[in-house]
Amino acid sequence: MTATTDVDLNQVKAFVRVMDAGSFTAAARALRLPTSSVSRRVSALEKALRVRLVQRGTRKLVLTEVGRLYFEQARTALGRLADANAAVIDMSQEVAGPIRFTAGGDNTGLIATLIAEFIGRYPKVQVEVVLTPRRVDLVGEGFDLALRAGPLVDSSLIVRRLGRRDLALFASPSYLRRAGRPRSVGELSGHRFVLCGEPPQRHELRLTGPGGVESLKIDGPLVVHEYGFAADTIAAGVGIGLIPEAYFGFMAKRRRSAHRELVRLLPDHSIPGTDLSLVSPPTAYEPARVGLLRDFLAEQMQTLLRRDLESAVPTREGPPR
Repeated sequence: MTATTDVDLNQVKAFVRVMDAGSFTAAARALRLPTSSVSRRVSALEKALRVRLVQRGTRKLVLTEVGRLYFEQARTALGRLADANAAVIDMSQEVAGPIRFTAGGDNTGLIATLIAEFIGRYPKVQVEVVLTPRRVDLVGEGFDLALRAGPLVDSSLIVRRLGRRDLALFASPSYLRRAGRPRSVGELSGHRFVLCGEPPQRHELRLTGPGGVESLKIDGPLVVHEYGFAADTIAAGVGIGLIPEAYFGFMAKRRRSAHRELVRLLPDHSIPGTDLSLVSPPTAYEPARVGLLRDFLAEQMQTLLRRDLESAVPTREGPPR
């Protein structure tokens, strides 16, 4: 154990203040402490360091050689500590600086809207968004935060679980007027679909409903890989398609009037989706702006993923049969 193990920062502050003030009495006045308390702190510091720092004369205080060295370095260190504290306080009062965020490209409209709202709250933050299907190396590539779907393989990451993204069937009123509204899984056969996903899954519909899982082969004129684009083409009447319930509720309410016209088909059936999580690299220090973005995204997305579709937006009955 070294001699500095038991040094108290308050003792160091008292010693520096005594030498700056020139007396124990003046230092005690500045520190708003009894003179005896200040004297005891300096004595305790000398005992912890096992050296004499100051010679106490009747008229003035005289630093020893080692005391002078310690005083100069301690005053510099306390000054730097004060600067560091001030910088942190400044940062906490005004959120500013860069954030690197990455996510898959399958919810660009939702992510764009949320990031825009966050920047509206903190206009001095600069968010760099990288949308890619590739699972990036957060540490190696310098990312602060990521939105990920599915199982997480890196156990070293800090994880904030959001919930499960379930998929539901939607169509536009114009399409249903042309092709008719299916009232059962069997009646979906022969309809045109906006296909979303990777083969072969995108050509097979596996819906979970009151009777369990029902499978159906589907086909259509359009294959997409992003739910916002899928929603736009479904709203344009291309065909029936799958959209995350939470995504539809959010976009219909906040962004796109065309999405409010979409009709939910077979409301008792859905496809259990993947889990969504916000992940960040392990670090000893995380800027406040990163934590604020994570908390904002988590609050918004958890609310969406918990919310039942019928309570998120009004239910349309669609065209009569």
